[in-house]
Amino acid sequence: MKNKIIYIIKNETVLSVAVMLAVISAFFVKPDMEYPGYIDFRTLSLLFCLMAVMAGLQKTGVFRMTAEKMLQRIHSVRGLSFILIMLCFFFSMLVTNDVALITFVPFTFVILDMTGGEAKDKLIIRTIVMQTVAANLGSMLTPIGNPQNLYLHGISGMGVGEFMMLMLPYTAASFLLLSVWTVLRNKKTEIKVSLESVTRITEKPRTAVYAALFLLCLATVGHIVDYRITLLVVIAVIAVTDYKIFARVDYTLLLTFIAFFVFIGNMGRVSVFSDYISSVIGGRECITGILSSQLISNVPAALLLSGFTDNLKPLIVGVNLGGLGTLIASMASLISFKFVGRENKALRGKYLLYFTAVNVVFLIILLALYYVIGY
Repeated sequence: MKNKIIYIIKNETVLSVAVMLAVISAFFVKPDMEYPGYIDFRTLSLLFCLMAVMAGLQKTGVFRMTAEKMLQRIHSVRGLSFILIMLCFFFSMLVTNDVALITFVPFTFVILDMTGGEAKDKLIIRTIVMQTVAANLGSMLTPIGNPQNLYLHGISGMGVGEFMMLMLPYTAASFLLLSVWTVLRNKKTEIKVSLESVTRITEKPRTAVYAALFLLCLATVGHIVDYRITLLVVIAVIAVTDYKIFARVDYTLLLTFIAFFVFIGNMGRVSVFSDYISSVIGGRECITGILSSQLISNVPAALLLSGFTDNLKPLIVGVNLGGLGTLIASMASLISFKFVGRENKALRGKYLLYFTAVNVVFLIILLALYYVIGY
């Protein structure tokens, strides 16, 4: 039992901190009938449905097949890097930054292996780093791009179009930055990617089912379909088509949300704490979101800070830009770091240095854009 607790603390640090804060807050506000009201069941249900549906689509191979078809037309190192990076950028808008990295980073290792040892050593760090940056920046455009957007969109009352227009300038600037960086950092050296085997979708009916479920999720995000209906449909359909998909859902993320909901709800009832946090955030939502994300990651930062301000637009910008910076600023960034460590532990130091440098540069530029245009 002790070993299991140590394992959870080491591998699920954010969840452990969230649970600890929830428990501590319960000493200030004893459990009562108001506790269930803390929890945003709509966000949790949508998050569960999206994770399950994306896991199903990923299992069918549709994402990998799309990537392979695009790579068949590549003839240069610059073109290869551009496609691999932009796959993460654009796919993250629909399948979340986590899923984009889980799908395309291992795929990138396979592709780079085919280019030869010397070329792989030169490309691996800068390509994976830029894929990670691209996934975090692309995901900020849509309400379903990452967990914090799903939550903040739900409580903000904004429509999908309004939310996307808020983040569009930063997403467009990010695309430009990624393109320029890729061009400057990669030569037009000729290269040929020859896939030894091509992924094929063998279960088209199941793919169509998951695609339909994804559209249902989008309709729910847009408040067209009640989230309870979507939850029941997704659970029922996946239970029939492939119940093993449920094992791929990140339940630790759902538990993290619940723990933070309890902590925020309790501390909101402690007037001294609530007034202090509100005074700190007031008028500084964006920069507070960015700084908090560097220490506790942008998802917990969004959950925590949203409980103490009604000015959500700059906070949305802040926690999205806050995904840049430190390695823990976005938990999705840890996915790539783990993949690199498994591939070659000796690369982790260089990777971290390059990752930090790129993130700081991009964060400074996008923060400057915020101060130029406001939110």
